[in-house]
Amino acid sequence: MTTKAETAGAAGEGLAFAFRHCEDLVREGDPDRYFATLFAPAAFRPHLFAIYAFSLTIARVREAVTNPMAGEIRLQWWRDALQGEARGDVKANPVAAALDDAIVKRRLGRQPFVDLIDARVFDLYDDPMPRVNDLEGYCGETASSLIRLASLVLCDGAEPGGAAAAGHAGVAYGVTGLLRALPWHARQGQVYVPADILRPYGVTREDIVTGRGGPGLLRATADLRALARRHLDAHAAGLAGLAPAARAAFLPVALVEPYLAAMERPGYVPLNTVVAIPRWRRLWRLWRAARRAR
Repeated sequence: MTTKAETAGAAGEGLAFAFRHCEDLVREGDPDRYFATLFAPAAFRPHLFAIYAFSLTIARVREAVTNPMAGEIRLQWWRDALQGEARGDVKANPVAAALDDAIVKRRLGRQPFVDLIDARVFDLYDDPMPRVNDLEGYCGETASSLIRLASLVLCDGAEPGGAAAAGHAGVAYGVTGLLRALPWHARQGQVYVPADILRPYGVTREDIVTGRGGPGLLRATADLRALARRHLDAHAAGLAGLAPAARAAFLPVALVEPYLAAMERPGYVPLNTVVAIPRWRRLWRLWRAARRAR
């Protein structure tokens, strides 16, 4: 007969495995957020890794399926898991188990996670991004939401302030990430550069997915970098009301400017250039940002 202590011990071991699994996922698949999390207080890192691992898992759904309908089914499973409606043992999934622990212990709302899932439905299809406002909304429900949730984790569920700063920071970070991923997305038939930015330069979706690109795309990506910088400046202006404990949630944003600068070097070709920063430089930027945040 299993005792309560043995049951609790087994549950604790399962949760420890779930947290290690999330950390490993983020280390491999989202190294910038992984390194940034190392500068956060150790007690909060498991739950930060849990929400980042969830985001990464949802972002990878398109890669894991053969058609959009299969992707919709996977996303629905996660909606049901968050809302307590999934069949079977949800906590057998280590990311779901770690996320649920974060939501309960840090008193996080579940709706932001559902909204993130809903935003990622766009990824399953090859529809172009229509307008700049749509792109900002997409980044707001994904990258901005993660910053806001990480802020809540670091404040142990208390109001951290800085909601507007998180909104702008996420758009800056999200747009920069999409620009870096442009070559990969183009090969997959996805276009995140808004049509209302492409149109004045005579660039079509077909120009991007077939790899033609051209000077028009170079100018369109310059407009996107300008958009990212406007949001970066707006985020900095809104940090005054942010609780000091929440500042570590914004550390990944310290990498936005160097990534944008790398795209402005001679020889940059939007559909071919791999935009990267040496690991030592990323760590140095994060370390400097962490010291300023104290």
